[in-house]
Amino acid sequence: MEKSMIAQRIATFKAFGETFKGAKVYFRDDWEVFYFDLQGKMFGMMSDQAGEDAIITLKNLPEKNEELREMYKDIVIPGYYANKTHWNSIKLSSPEVSDEEIKQMITISYQLVYQKLTKKQKAEVDGE
Repeated sequence: MEKSMIAQRIATFKAFGETFKGAKVYFRDDWEVFYFDLQGKMFGMMSDQAGEDAIITLKNLPEKNEELREMYKDIVIPGYYANKTHWNSIKLSSPEVSDEEIKQMITISYQLVYQKLTKKQKAEVDGE
């Protein structure tokens, strides 16, 4: 996949991550990644540079992570710098995993992190 297409995917997923209630996506200097944040908790991180090694790392259920790794060998891999059971990294240079599938994975990651928030944090997110 061309660099311009990878750059477009990065922009698309960054914008999509910002559509969730209470979510912020920003460049985190110390990690040099786009950080998907919900109440100070990470629900994703993504390469900021378009290249063959660009990835997005997202949370999912352990059994679903295994299934995705089997389905997309060498494209979906155990989470880079993350708990390998709960996080997967997806190579953005591969068109095999569609934008829609990755958006679905971002949604699931957000929901899993949201579920772990305290009642107070959930109320802040929900604007109560």
